[in-house]
Amino acid sequence: MQVILLHPRFSRAKSMTLAGRHIVLLIAFFLMAVLATTALLYFLLFRFASPGILPFVQAKIAFSTASDTADSEKFLKENLAAMAIKLGQMQAQLLRLDALGERVQGLAGIKPEEFNFKEVPGSGGVESSDLDGRKPQAFGMSEFQFALDAMGRDIGHRADYMDVLETTLMSDKIKAKLLPTNQPVQANYNSSSFGWRVDPFTGRSAFHEGLDFPVLPGSPIVAAAAGVVISAEYHAAYGNMLDIDHGNGIVTRYAHASRLLVKVGDIVKRGQRVADSGSTGRSTGPHLHFEVRIKDVAQDPRKFLAAGTDQAKMAGLLGN
Repeated sequence: MQVILLHPRFSRAKSMTLAGRHIVLLIAFFLMAVLATTALLYFLLFRFASPGILPFVQAKIAFSTASDTADSEKFLKENLAAMAIKLGQMQAQLLRLDALGERVQGLAGIKPEEFNFKEVPGSGGVESSDLDGRKPQAFGMSEFQFALDAMGRDIGHRADYMDVLETTLMSDKIKAKLLPTNQPVQANYNSSSFGWRVDPFTGRSAFHEGLDFPVLPGSPIVAAAAGVVISAEYHAAYGNMLDIDHGNGIVTRYAHASRLLVKVGDIVKRGQRVADSGSTGRSTGPHLHFEVRIKDVAQDPRKFLAAGTDQAKMAGLLGN
């Protein structure tokens, strides 16, 4: 490559011949100069720049940093607000779960000191890094949010389970209260059992549909279970008679009373005094004739009263 140089100071034109290696050296020198200049500018800018030097560049950097900080703070505030709402919901769920637990505890007959829902259970163990050499990892924002959501779902599932358990226990307790298992009078024995016997008036074999409890006149007669009074009247054979409906086709009958203390339609509680004993109707002396009928078929009252005695013994054992 030939280069011709022209200048007024030259008396004649001069020419210069450049080989390929000269061109390569010139390009390399140019690139090295550009790189060196750029490096020098960066060094001076970020190492020795004072507030008065390159104000535009510094302002640009400051604006970018401030924008990033503002975005980070906004993201953090939004996440904290969302987690605070979630935490509030979980606290409300825990309060409801505590109340449910106390009700279930009472229905199940568990002593409060044996299962305290408001007491934090103990925990512990060997740290994982001591076993396998792995270092514990700190929770990030996303991991913490995931754990919080998972815990919220778990609390909801447990609350649903406790609801079902409470409903079941409550249903069982109601059913137990509606079963005639409570002794209707204070008597140590019955003078006439359920089944075939010799009729005290005719002397012939007859089927006795209840139990006879000998008691003093005026002794309190109580409801064997909770229910509704469906009959309170005088009957030629039963005398002053009381029928209580306990649901599911179960009816109890109290006969030969001297006085009735409730009327038709009254709702009575288990163990409530409903009449006084006597010897009215077809009776040889003061006593209570007690029947349990299911769908108007007489049943042996002893199996119900025995179940009540067993429940009382079990409650006494649990109480001790």
